Amino acid sequence: MSSSELKNDRILRAFQRQPVDRTPVWMMRQAGRYLAEYREVRAQAGSFMGLCRSPELAARVTLQPLERYELDAAILFSDILTIPDAMGLGLNFVAGEGPVFEHRVKTAADIDRLPQPSAEKELRYVMDAVAACRKELAGQVPLIGFTGSPWTLATYMIEGGSSKTFAASKSLLFNEPEAAHRLMAKLADTVADYLNGQVEAGAQALMIFDTWGGALDPVRYREFSLAYMRRIVEQLPREREGRRIPVTLFTKGGGQWLEDIADTGCDGVGLDWTTSLTDARRRIGDRVALQGNLDPCMLHANPEVIRREVARCLEEFGHGPGHVFNLGHGIQPETPPENVDAMIRALHELSPAYHDAAATSATS
Repeated sequence: MSSSELKNDRILRAFQRQPVDRTPVWMMRQAGRYLAEYREVRAQAGSFMGLCRSPELAARVTLQPLERYELDAAILFSDILTIPDAMGLGLNFVAGEGPVFEHRVKTAADIDRLPQPSAEKELRYVMDAVAACRKELAGQVPLIGFTGSPWTLATYMIEGGSSKTFAASKSLLFNEPEAAHRLMAKLADTVADYLNGQVEAGAQALMIFDTWGGALDPVRYREFSLAYMRRIVEQLPREREGRRIPVTLFTKGGGQWLEDIADTGCDGVGLDWTTSLTDARRRIGDRVALQGNLDPCMLHANPEVIRREVARCLEEFGHGPGHVFNLGHGIQPETPPENVDAMIRALHELSPAYHDAAATSATS
């Protein structure tokens, strides 16, 4: 499909800070457990990774939110831990615990033994899912591909799963920085190949989730997280099908490093709910687009409160292009689906006032 067949390109325009008729919206984890139809397909797949590894089923759940809501993008249904899994660490999802790896990365020798899986071989199922999504979308909206950041992936590989303190991961940075750099470099180059493969398969925008970057001190954040996201950005294709491929970086808890994040060469910076859109736009909004930043818990409020918070977010950013509306983190499984509809309806009603009515834009 050529780029001219894309029916709604608002989000691609917004990432380039070009005029749009209203603020585009998508949600982190918009395909997932808060939807009953997702839970049905998940049961059919038999397991979470079974769902991820089935291109047909992954495409089905990717498109489910678009059947309910007037969103401006689809994001591939997958998981950030596909790369560590393909490195042979034995990923399992345990009820009540989340992701658990059978094998942990404990030593420098473990790091040096790690293979670098290929997008075209070990991770082919993800590329097939991207292609299937793109085919099913038929130009309705753009498709976002994604990955975890090297630091975030490393925390799961070292800790063996989720962590509150990241003690083992941080100890590696403190005690064996050279080994840590080898791990981050190996992950960064694998992630770059992975994202390039997604673009080749049809992804039209890219997202890097640095979920645990905010757990680092400023020195280690810049050295072990940000530097390797920059390394990834430098390896990515920036145009395909006659359009720029925007790349957004999201560091949860990273509001203090906005200028540094914007300097990586990315097109968009994701904000969590602890960072003001007004402050972020003042600091970096003339250089990159801003994505965010509604608190996901706000979607448990009543529709009047949700509408008021949508209005507040729009007022914080102000007039003009460059704002992609989103949550400040992933949508929560307990979120009432009707509240998502209330948020999107409020955005559609209120956001045109912040844009030039004569702006050239794709139709909805």
